Amino acid sequence: MSAYLDRARELRAIVTPHYNCAQSVILPFVSLCGITEEEGLRLAANLGGGMRIAATCGAFVGAVITLGLCGVDDPPTVQLLARRIRENHSGAIDCAALLKMNADRGLEKKPHCDAMVFEAVTLTEEILRQRGIISD
Repeated sequence: MSAYLDRARELRAIVTPHYNCAQSVILPFVSLCGITEEEGLRLAANLGGGMRIAATCGAFVGAVITLGLCGVDDPPTVQLLARRIRENHSGAIDCAALLKMNADRGLEKKPHCDAMVFEAVTLTEEILRQRGIISD
């Protein structure tokens, strides 16, 4: 098991305060990225719920920000991350589309969003390990 994924699971289990999907992706990596937890919280405050307007999935945006904070900012890597998320979700990467597909399957929102966070954390960690940024 991964310490980053474990931390994301802890965050998503907390009811109050609620950590949005982007915060739940960024916070496990803050010490690695050289920012404080408070900075991570503020940075991602408006990114949950698809930037609060059901646009791009906050978990994906949190992953992109985390990569950038860790110095991974090349377009092919971000495109790979997006492609992997889309492959796992019938081409969708927007919050509204992802939630609609989930609802159409008769599933609840919170477990879906939790799974998106866990997927984004796992993919982020994988990329950071490949780049040698995480070595433990």
